[in-house]
Amino acid sequence: MLSSLKSFGIIVFFVMFISVGSRVVRADDTNLDDATKARIAKFEQGPSTIDVSNYPQKIQDIYTDIFSQKCMQCHRLSRPINSDYALPSEWESYVKLMMHKPGSGINNGDARKITEFLIYDSTVRKKNLVDDKLSKATPDVKAAEEAKIKSIHDKYDQ
Repeated sequence: MLSSLKSFGIIVFFVMFISVGSRVVRADDTNLDDATKARIAKFEQGPSTIDVSNYPQKIQDIYTDIFSQKCMQCHRLSRPINSDYALPSEWESYVKLMMHKPGSGINNGDARKITEFLIYDSTVRKKNLVDDKLSKATPDVKAAEEAKIKSIHDKYDQ
């Protein structure tokens, strides 16, 4: 009888630990200014998925296995999908910020892959925005951004 109670207690402890420990942590937008909240609200109104069927298989896998899983831990996927970020440096900063949020579960390897996916995707779906931002960049910044874009496409377009 005592053994059964101990086993039951252990099972209850693990169920409680798993249910509390695996709780999804949502992004805390309460400390944001009104303009930022409005931008985010606009982004979240758009589509929450991307048709990646014409992307290279490795990019499709990152979208499905890492980007979708990790990013949904804190916010809707529509937020990054519809954001006005497009350049590699913007995505690098954004993902770095997200990986340090409590509960994100994004490690360095995940962050690199998520960033590569977002850069790749931006050059496909947001090409006009990328081109517009590059046209306004200084020559040095433009060259650095284009080099990063090229390296991502060289890695995945095979």
